[in-house]
Amino acid sequence: MSTVSPASTTNDDIANGFQNLGISISNVNDVQITCFSDVFNDANLHFQIIRLPKQIYAWIGCDSAKFGHLYAAAPTRPNNTVSVSSLLGGNSDNTGSGIARRIVIKTGVPLTLACNIPKDSPMLEAAAEKKLKK
Repeated sequence: MSTVSPASTTNDDIANGFQNLGISISNVNDVQITCFSDVFNDANLHFQIIRLPKQIYAWIGCDSAKFGHLYAAAPTRPNNTVSVSSLLGGNSDNTGSGIARRIVIKTGVPLTLACNIPKDSPMLEAAAEKKLKK
């Protein structure tokens, strides 16, 4: 596993990009971008994680750079449960929704997750989630 950061991208570029999306960042150094790949049972898993102070954006690709299904998950009150919604494609029983729910339970912060892991691959899902939680 290796972490990669684009050499031509500066913290100011990152801050400007988020501000263009309407996301205010008080300290650019609070943004962490991590990209890495791993191989599990002959499947290539690719990850991109953007961690903001109060939110996480993540992408998990399996054997391709396809965007996959998009999910939003967030803690909900008053029962400390997690709500997950499918924003693009998929439904609540897809792999990505389960990963999103468990990541929010662990971190306590909202997550936007794009995932194209095949639905019938529970071992691949577990491996991807384990790498994402690190």
